Amino acid sequence: MLLTADTLQRALRPYRDKRRFLIAYSGGVDSHVLLHLCAQSDGMQHKITAVHVHHGLQDDADAWQAHCASICRQLQVPFVALRVDARAAAGQSPEEAARDARYQALTALLDEQDILLTAQHLDDQLETVLLQLFRGSGLQGLSGMPESMPLGRGLLVRPLLKTPRQAIEAYARLQRLSWIEDHSNRSDEFSRNFLRSRVIPALKQRWPAVARTVSRSAGHCAEAHLLLSAQAEQTFRQVFDTPSGTLSIPGLLAMTPGLRRLVLRHWFQSLGLRLPSTGLLEKISTEVLLAGADRDPQITVQGWMLRRYRERLYLLPQPPAIDRRMRCRWPEGQLTLQLENNGRLQLRETRASGIDPVTWRQAEISVAYRQGGESLRLPGRQGRHSLKKLFQEAAILPWERVRMPLVFIDGQLAAVADRWLGSEFSAPPGQVNWRILWTRDAKDHDEKGNVD
Repeated sequence: MLLTADTLQRALRPYRDKRRFLIAYSGGVDSHVLLHLCAQSDGMQHKITAVHVHHGLQDDADAWQAHCASICRQLQVPFVALRVDARAAAGQSPEEAARDARYQALTALLDEQDILLTAQHLDDQLETVLLQLFRGSGLQGLSGMPESMPLGRGLLVRPLLKTPRQAIEAYARLQRLSWIEDHSNRSDEFSRNFLRSRVIPALKQRWPAVARTVSRSAGHCAEAHLLLSAQAEQTFRQVFDTPSGTLSIPGLLAMTPGLRRLVLRHWFQSLGLRLPSTGLLEKISTEVLLAGADRDPQITVQGWMLRRYRERLYLLPQPPAIDRRMRCRWPEGQLTLQLENNGRLQLRETRASGIDPVTWRQAEISVAYRQGGESLRLPGRQGRHSLKKLFQEAAILPWERVRMPLVFIDGQLAAVADRWLGSEFSAPPGQVNWRILWTRDAKDHDEKGNVD
């Protein structure tokens, strides 16, 4: 296969009306060829910008950036360099960390009429599908890399995805291009490098067309995945409650195991989470869905918590920990009390029933969390009511109950966050009273002021 500027133009014909093309330019042979093709293509020169991501992981990183800038000056292509923190987090591979950091930085540059061009080719697709196969991936993983996909506000397009590595390298030699050789690509420590240097040459010796045939199989998997995704969306809507963002547990249990796994994967994906493993899906079924009604199982996954309550399945961001033994005084004369990892309490004026400001100023105000056994007398109701019963009546989620701050006036429970106010401290409407507001997002701007 002969690679030319016409080859690139045909691949990009559906996108010729786009405003700007950003080229992910690492300096390696693949991205250099892509950059050179774009620079030689009629009608593209004024639309392209090369973007180099400096990962800071290797000693040669500064020299690589300088090389890329020099090549862009020669080609008269605008050049942008981005620096990222690509250090791997716990449980994350170095390859994954670098890729995630790179794409996050590139995504931030894209507007609605922008396209990010990357230089993955046919042999990269073969490596990707084989890696997914060895990881036990499903249809989505075995679909490999799509030729185009949404990315941020723009699109990611891989115009060389049907081009073999051999054609790219032949073009580079013919044009006498100068590119960077990353010596880490020779290390078999990384799985992709091991495939590239040890496995794929043997496969090609036995099956010379293996890259194209595997790419074709990936296309079949992609089609099947689209059909299953449509079914997953339809079935998901049957058990999903939009206001609460939860799934019906009886609805899930009525499904076949395969359909249930499909719906759960779809749920994770809709929340922007990585697809759950087969083992995790089995754990959800056995430890959460089939748990007794009196149980409160919890699974923490990807910084989120998966729990059940009243036949609904919840998947929520894991909140920061709080000290449930905390007890503090509300500073005299202050409108706001900041709570550690739990938002803030504020006083607001109201003409409805609320706390008499005189009572508030003359008393000692303290805040604590529920310890058990607390009760409250409510306006319009007889007797005292335990917080446990009030929480159950109001269907407040168990994991939210423990975070609700309790306000005490002279040592007596007066209010449960902004949910209930004890009748002993409820002044009649018509006068200026205080109402308590609990704002859970501690990052919000604090309102400053004094109680006069």
